[in-house]
Amino acid sequence: MNKKPLSSIILAAGDGTRLRSQVPKALHRICGRPMIVHILRTIEGLIDKKQVVVIGFANEMVVDALRDFQVDFALQEKRQGTGHAVMCCKSLFTECDGDVMVLVGDAPLLTRETVEKLIERHRHQDSSATVLTTKMKVPDGYGRILRHQDNTVMSIVEDKDANIYEKKINEVNTGTYVFDTRDLFDALDKIEPTNEQNEYYLTDVIHIMVKEKKRVEAYVTRVPAETMGINNRVQFAKAERIMRDRILQRLMLSGVTIVDPRSTFIDDSVVIDIDTIIQPNTHIQGRTVIGKGCEIGPLTQIEDCEIGESTRINSSYLRGCTIPPGMSIGPFANLQHGEIVYANAFKSKKIN
Repeated sequence: MNKKPLSSIILAAGDGTRLRSQVPKALHRICGRPMIVHILRTIEGLIDKKQVVVIGFANEMVVDALRDFQVDFALQEKRQGTGHAVMCCKSLFTECDGDVMVLVGDAPLLTRETVEKLIERHRHQDSSATVLTTKMKVPDGYGRILRHQDNTVMSIVEDKDANIYEKKINEVNTGTYVFDTRDLFDALDKIEPTNEQNEYYLTDVIHIMVKEKKRVEAYVTRVPAETMGINNRVQFAKAERIMRDRILQRLMLSGVTIVDPRSTFIDDSVVIDIDTIIQPNTHIQGRTVIGKGCEIGPLTQIEDCEIGESTRINSSYLRGCTIPPGMSIGPFANLQHGEIVYANAFKSKKIN
């Protein structure tokens, strides 16, 4: 296996037009975190060279949101396609050594396991490019994957350009790739905006590599949902449901009881210890940490709180509080910024 240094490029210049929002698409939050943060956390520890985020619309907002991450930024002032977005990174890859993974900033459901297998396939085959693909029952709107007899990738045909036979192919391009860095930028120098939109497509790089007899592989993920891009509020809600189910499943497998997963909403950043019970209609958000053996809910919302073990909170709202162990809060308590009302008492005090 050829293990070369790995960099990453995340395409996050989109303006979220179809989301009808003034917030960049990549900053819309799924289960408490911006979509692009989910992606950065997924690839954390896998990138050993350079991490680049391509920004455009409201770029200052993206830079500010990622201030805690060690990333470089490339500005795409005029959006001219995915190929053009990667071109904007060229000055940051002057050495052109190693491999580079290209991801889209609006696909937060991609799992670490799939990313690792994509990288492994690329390195094992020593390919110039490896495409992450999936198979869909209804592939309308996606680029189709055409393969050679030896199963390497022959071409990616956009849906609008596919003929009647190609449209029957259900293996599609997800927009995530691993490239040999030098081969990628060499091919980018050769692509032309020959389409009606006058845009540079990253998929054209694949055509050029195949034409030049370079090896192009594909790794197929069996879970199409994890490659879903988010282009509107309906897809946004669907992605939120999928990620929420993942979070609740992880918590339940780690020893937390979720009485009714359908009415329980817990952010990805929340930490809950074993033997805690979460009752129905409960929202737990932000940087909340809950100790072991607690009972939370029903009808409770908690945000950015530290809850000591063996605490009972019923039908209450808490924000920015630190609750000592063994407390009983509620029903109908409204505690914010360190205020706590003790059980069977009419006074309150600040928790330092």
